[in-house]
Formats: sequence, C-alpha cells, structure tokens
Amino acid sequence: MTDFDADSTADRIIAGFDRINDKVDDMRAKRLDDPDSLGDKALKFALPSIAGFVAGKLFTLAWNRSVGRNRAAKRGGEALGDGVVDGKESVFMSVAFAALSAAIGAAVSTLSDRGSQAIVDRRHRRRNR
Repeated sequence: MTDFDADSTADRIIAGFDRINDKVDDMRAKRLDDPDSLGDKALKFALPSIAGFVAGKLFTLAWNRSVGRNRAAKRGGEALGDGVVDGKESVFMSVAFAALSAAIGAAVSTLSDRGSQAIVDRRHRRRNR
C-alpha cells in the first residue's frame, strides 16, 4: 500500500466522521428547539392510546350486549367477538366486528390525538404570553 492510498483512506474515514458529527449536531439542535416538555409528550402519547383502548372495549361490550346477546341464546351462552370463529359464528359477523372495532378505535384515537395536540398548543400559547 502506498502513502497515497493511506492518505485517501484516512481522508475518507475523517470525512465519514465529519458527516456523523454534523448529523449528531442537527439532531441535538432539533431536540433543543423542540417546544414540547416531557409532560406534553406523555399527554400526546397517553391520551390517544387510552382513548382508543377504552373505545374498543366499550364497542366490544356494546356488540356483545346487542348482537352477541341475540346470538348467544342460539349458541349456548358464548358471546361474539371473543376471537374464536367456529361453525356457529358466521365469518361475516366476525369480519363486521373486526372492521367496526378497528374503525371506531382509529377514529377515536385520531380525534383524541387532535384534542391532545390542541391542549398542548393551548398550554404553549399560555406559556408564551
């Protein structure tokens, strides 16, 4: 290996480290410029997650009380939406339950995400007055 090859390899390594250093500096600047506190981030994470979970459970409860009760008498007491598709439960009802449950959970999560972002934005406006 000649001295020329060693110099170019060292230069490439140094250039690679410089790119990494620039990326780390950019990430640090983004973190320092972020106006959200830890509480804001926790609120924006927890509120949509909990709301989506609760909405899904409430939908399951409502499904079992309405559609499930009517069919449970015919099935020997088992409720729909238990995750088990057998010969007594139609595939259509399972697909309908899954689709409606996912749609309601997603809608509630999206709306609560917007609500939590509005709460954080309002806190930022009050803080900056």
